[in-house]
Amino acid sequence: MSFEAVYPVWRTVRDRFQKSMQNIKTEELNLKLSADTSSIGHMLRHNAEVEYMFADWFFKCAVPEGITFVTSGPGSGDVVFSDLQKLLEFSEASDRHLSAAMRALPEEAWDQPVASPLGTSTPREALGRALYHTGLHAGQISLIRKCAQSPTTT
Repeated sequence: MSFEAVYPVWRTVRDRFQKSMQNIKTEELNLKLSADTSSIGHMLRHNAEVEYMFADWFFKCAVPEGITFVTSGPGSGDVVFSDLQKLLEFSEASDRHLSAAMRALPEEAWDQPVASPLGTSTPREALGRALYHTGLHAGQISLIRKCAQSPTTT
């Protein structure tokens, strides 16, 4: 019953996030609040990468072949994102991957602690963290869209 209990909550948050990201304009992808903060495109990509990571770490569903993580580690802030359609497709694919991983997790595993690079959490707790993470970046993106100026006008 765990998947059936948590999936509607995931769908509500994740669908709202995806819908709001579809309103972004390509020229907004590299907007950021300051030189040392992440751009909108970076956050879109990062959010999807975290979904892939969580599917792997907490739901035992390996990252698909060919997926590379570019938003963490040295030099990750230097990546420029300019293809909105590819970012949206990557985001949709990560959601499908994590959703399938949740669906496949046996009911008894939802509350079993899992060690990960982020520490130990149950899959249920990890899903809460993923929901929080998605909401956090949705708010940051909204703030950037309201406050930031285009890099070409600063």
